[in-house]
Amino acid sequence: MRKKKIGVILGTVAVLAAVGAGGWYLYGKFYKNAAKSSEDKVYVESVAKIMQTATGANNRYSGVVEPQDTWEVNLDTSRKLLEVYVEEGDEVEEGTPLFSYDTSDLKLELQQAELEIENINNQITTYTEQITALTNERDKATTDDARFDYTTQIQTVQTSIRQSQYELASKKAGIDKINTSISDSVIKSKIPGVVKNINTAGNDDTGSGGAYMTILATGEFQIKGKVNEQNIGGISEGQAVIVHSRVDESLIWRGIVVKIDTESTQTDSDSSMFYSSSSDSMQQSSSYPFYVTLDSADGLMLGQHVYIEPDFGQQEVKEGIWLYGSYLVFEEETPYVWAADADGRLKKCQVETGEYDENLDEYQIVSGLEETDRIAYPMPGLYEGVEAVDDEALVDYSSPLYADMYGTESYDMESMYGTESYDMESMYDTEYGEVAP
Repeated sequence: MRKKKIGVILGTVAVLAAVGAGGWYLYGKFYKNAAKSSEDKVYVESVAKIMQTATGANNRYSGVVEPQDTWEVNLDTSRKLLEVYVEEGDEVEEGTPLFSYDTSDLKLELQQAELEIENINNQITTYTEQITALTNERDKATTDDARFDYTTQIQTVQTSIRQSQYELASKKAGIDKINTSISDSVIKSKIPGVVKNINTAGNDDTGSGGAYMTILATGEFQIKGKVNEQNIGGISEGQAVIVHSRVDESLIWRGIVVKIDTESTQTDSDSSMFYSSSSDSMQQSSSYPFYVTLDSADGLMLGQHVYIEPDFGQQEVKEGIWLYGSYLVFEEETPYVWAADADGRLKKCQVETGEYDENLDEYQIVSGLEETDRIAYPMPGLYEGVEAVDDEALVDYSSPLYADMYGTESYDMESMYGTESYDMESMYDTEYGEVAP
């Protein structure tokens, strides 16, 4: 059993993978009659080592651990800030006082409003007494005209009472609001977290825009990643991902991509882009943030930097031998690999394949190969009998075998593709950058 990883094939493998099927076509056209030299040597590795080494290519994205919840506290610009109780970097709990407003003006407003309410109540009492007196006078009146006149006066005073009662209700509502403002003059944290920043420029009555204070929640973490426009197609919302520690590759977390924010762009100068022969070799590209929710955040720390890669099952443990598809040659009826024999010479070794993992491009080897066998990457020009070595330093990459492989000779591409001839060396070494053997 083993744990398989996805990585990048190093050295000559990278070049051959780039050439791909075209390389094998070149082999059929040009290499079958290549000169065989006793000085030729080919690097081989054990099957076990190949399975433990990165055998595929998979995009990895940089990411950082951040809280799922962020609370932004805005200043009430109609109020004056009195005191701040926390500093940037402080840990706070739910209910921890953060800052307070000056309530001296509010207390004056409250006193004024209470006086106005007292005056309104006195006015209502006076109106009530007037109605009682007018009612008594109306009852004593001897003529209809007199009684009508008293009734009209009573109705006028009743209208004044209703107006005063409305004013009273309004004043009471204002007092309630003032009392609430006074009681809420101390702003407390709604969440447990860390004070990320305090915008001191916002300490004025006019406000300065943006949040005055930002609290990063603790407990529930998410991963914020960054994907380049050149490889954004390699990740999608809803996709399962594996998060790797940058310090310890064995530490992983699993999650789901919940959002790719294509509306928030950042322009990068990415030196990892291909190079051209022009003076402006560094390509400009845009990056976009994406967010990952985790099954579990145990062991992660706020602000920790991580790697993110799509989860294609590469961490699953499989039994037996599983070999990357590029090591197998399917040009004959039965697939084979280039293996070293007991004398240290390369030979074709036929294998029987079982299941195929399409996501990882891996074949199960049912028979024909053991983990102790040593095999070579099937590059164009290989032939049976070439010496197989375990030390790559012994390989002479300047020999004709490798010189032809890397394109130090010109070939008639017109006969293959119906186009003009190209100088392979300039095409691979100049336009796309130097490829290390």
